[in-house]
Amino acid sequence: MAGLWWELLVLAWKNLWRNRRRTLITLAAMSLTLMLIQVLNNLSMGSYRQMIQSGVRAGSGHLTLNAPGYREQQDIALAFDVTPFWACIEQQPEVQQALPRLYLPGLAQSGYDSRGILLQGIDMTREAGSNPFLKSLSCDHWLRPDVPEDALLGIQLADQLHLKAGNKFVVTLQNSRNELVSELFRVRGVLQTGLQDVDQSLVLVSLERAGLLAALPGKIHELAILLQEQQQVGAVYQQLHEALRDQPGIELLTWQQAMPNLYHAIQLDYASQNAILLIMLVIVVIGIANTLLMSVMERSHEFGLILALGARPFRLVELVVAEALVLGALAAVCGAVLGGLGTWYLWARGIDLRQFISEEIEYGGIVFEPVLRAVWDVPWMAQSALFLVVLSVMASVYPALRAARLTPVAAMRRR
Repeated sequence: MAGLWWELLVLAWKNLWRNRRRTLITLAAMSLTLMLIQVLNNLSMGSYRQMIQSGVRAGSGHLTLNAPGYREQQDIALAFDVTPFWACIEQQPEVQQALPRLYLPGLAQSGYDSRGILLQGIDMTREAGSNPFLKSLSCDHWLRPDVPEDALLGIQLADQLHLKAGNKFVVTLQNSRNELVSELFRVRGVLQTGLQDVDQSLVLVSLERAGLLAALPGKIHELAILLQEQQQVGAVYQQLHEALRDQPGIELLTWQQAMPNLYHAIQLDYASQNAILLIMLVIVVIGIANTLLMSVMERSHEFGLILALGARPFRLVELVVAEALVLGALAAVCGAVLGGLGTWYLWARGIDLRQFISEEIEYGGIVFEPVLRAVWDVPWMAQSALFLVVLSVMASVYPALRAARLTPVAAMRRR
């Protein structure tokens, strides 16, 4: 049986090259389509990974600890003490960094104007190497642990309040006891994040000072957990969920739950990309079916002779399907090689958009650098190549049935 199939595949190979030009055109179309599908997918996956990395570092981390209900209510009284959980979190080898934060809405006032703000209490030592909002800031302008009145402002907020480094301003807010409190701060540095909403409302102060201002000493609203690799989110979530099961005052969220805007933006972009790729595959399938149908019509006389010699119609079906299988396999190999070369180039060099875009790209509420790089999604590349072979075989069904319906007398009359 194996020998018969091998002979059938060899015959199918020879038949494909009887019309060399048509086969080469179809093969080129299939290979280039597979290459584009693989390269675009790998580039998109790389872009998504870059967006997620920027988002989790500036936002809520790969995993987030909150007090239950804080995400929905944004009540500053819904804070928790992270001290009992530090050991559990830091013993996880996948955890790269854990960032405690306080979020306090308030009002900033200078001698010129006042603006609504979101005051964030941070641990500068932990945030400095992780938070992309701080990358434009030199270490000379970081928050000093021994100077509690230091504050960092968004660039648009500083412009609106006519503040620069060294100037004083007042923050007024309602603390967790519903008391109206005011504190004097001094501008230590100015940040430019690239996000308009953030640049015109952000104020960063030390975590200790924010805790005292909110009457929440030693407590935080959020613990953003950064992992070594994005793929570890599921495993670490399960481990921490088990460890924190008996802690009713804590809620564990993944980045998809904590940052739904980013997650939905990525999902929407991925869905639109898949729609485009599906259209490309449909066009390729039509091309394959047309090639095989033309081949069947041109060989009607030959097929009639085969049937007249006693061959079963199913034998012609096998032959046409074998030709599609060989064509699909050859296109899958060529396309995978081209896709690998394209992915390697985009992985090593990337697409630098800085000559067209002077600033960083904002997407889904996240800012990332305009240098797009691909990643190696090898399982998906193998699946797409195999899918092309399957589509080739499926596209051969109609031409194969046309061949099987031929009658010897009618087919032999055709030239």
